[in-house]
Amino acid sequence: MTKRFARRALPMLLAATGLTACVPASQYENLQSAYRDLQSKYSADEATIQMLDNRLKVTMSDRVLFPSGGYEINETARRTLTKMVPTLQGLQNSRVIVEGYTDNAAVGPELRRQGIASNIDLASRRADTVADTLVRGGVPRAIVSADGRGDANPIASNTTPAGRAQNRRIEVTIAGPGN
Repeated sequence: MTKRFARRALPMLLAATGLTACVPASQYENLQSAYRDLQSKYSADEATIQMLDNRLKVTMSDRVLFPSGGYEINETARRTLTKMVPTLQGLQNSRVIVEGYTDNAAVGPELRRQGIASNIDLASRRADTVADTLVRGGVPRAIVSADGRGDANPIASNTTPAGRAQNRRIEVTIAGPGN
């Protein structure tokens, strides 16, 4: 087998065996760089930043971004969110997935008057608000998506005020192509 043939055959062999599903080293290095960059921009009170299965996840409490029971952000929350924009702009081949979560408490009458009938609706509005803020800050619209999860996937018990507070969150996940 010639070297030229071997160079062409190896990618075909890897594709046939499914071994190309691994994350390329450059993508992993980009996520590691983004992780370090975001760690330097956010305090522990603002966000938790984790590397998970070749994804980078930024979790923000709703109290950092939204008024109690609300979905609109103020200028302080906008500045907090836009700290991540330069990092996200550098990840053109990635996907930015914004997910909104709530606790399991029923939506109040004020929100219902605004057309928000459920926790899914509230979580969706919050996720949309965050995604729009990132896009307005300069993150390409093509790489950003938003999804409201409501009270699905709690990270703490909804039986205590502290647990409910943990469940009210926004998660911004940065994933590479194919993840």
